Amino acid sequence: MKITRVTIYKADIPLIAPFRTALEETTVANNVLIKIHTEDSLYGLGEASPFTPIVGETQATDLAAARDLAGLLIGKNPLDIENRLRELRGYLPHNATVRSAFDIALYDLLGKAAELPLYSVLAGGKRTILTDRTVGIDSAEKMAEEALLYKERGFPAVKVKLGTTAEQDVERVRRIREAVGSEIPLRIDANQGWDCVTALQALRGMEEQGIQYCEQPVPAWDVAALRKVNTNTAIPIMADESLFDEHDAFHLLLMEACDYLNIKLSKAGGIHTALKINAVAEAAGVACMMGCMSETRLGLTAAAHVVSSRPNIVFADLDSADMLSVDPVIGGLIYGNGGTVTLPDAPGHGADIDPTFLKDLESYVVD
Repeated sequence: MKITRVTIYKADIPLIAPFRTALEETTVANNVLIKIHTEDSLYGLGEASPFTPIVGETQATDLAAARDLAGLLIGKNPLDIENRLRELRGYLPHNATVRSAFDIALYDLLGKAAELPLYSVLAGGKRTILTDRTVGIDSAEKMAEEALLYKERGFPAVKVKLGTTAEQDVERVRRIREAVGSEIPLRIDANQGWDCVTALQALRGMEEQGIQYCEQPVPAWDVAALRKVNTNTAIPIMADESLFDEHDAFHLLLMEACDYLNIKLSKAGGIHTALKINAVAEAAGVACMMGCMSETRLGLTAAAHVVSSRPNIVFADLDSADMLSVDPVIGGLIYGNGGTVTLPDAPGHGADIDPTFLKDLESYVVD
């Protein structure tokens, strides 16, 4: 089997409502779709969702880089994933997001060629996954109202974006806990918005609110501060923006800087590196979460297959498609009651893009 051409699509999908974090406010998911075609008439689909403040990539840079990466694949065997991804990572080692789209497409092809769902290709089983639902930064009153809505929709946990001042964030969490009651877990994410002192003030002020964990309280580069926060609060700490690949995982765990790791395919470069991160974490006795950027159900489906195949990934934050105003995906994961995520049994990851949606997108072909 050989790769004959690659089609690159520019996909802009508005969010239902603006979504604010400590890093920026998002109104549109500026994603990139990759379709890898083979001489056997099979194709694989992947998705990149660049979140610039974290990954340093934009949709424009990913579209440009995708043409170069596609050129490296033409005429080669897509099933030799180890070497294909080694070539892509060697060519653009710091462009994880655009590489993730190629990675997902290659794994999709592998599953289709084997006539197996991706979770089976990854030597795992099918299990029901539970995702949380995220509340963006707003006034304490509006955030509490939104959190209550997600509880009423049956989500098993609410994730809360923070990262302003300690006083404001403590009040946000207090109001949310008051609104949703004591039983539902609250997960918080500062997105690097605090320095070390502010993080400790905020977290100590929230320790009585039943926080399940806090993601990335301090800047990504400051692993020493992350470790200091981790050792001086009762709230478990999860590394997110500090973690891109297996080398980061090893360093973070060696430093005892966190209790959990947050894997995102758009940050890790795709499934191949995500599996390595999880293996490092599992060897250290540390559980993981699978998170997301602003992917459609296509990218989320690939991520959910990884979760299903690896019991060490115990948390899931796969809610981005629930924030989009358009769902262009055919097949793929299904959101169910109570925050459930159910995977398809079709070969590959089982998600496709509606042809009527694709035909209106700006696209490029490399052959």
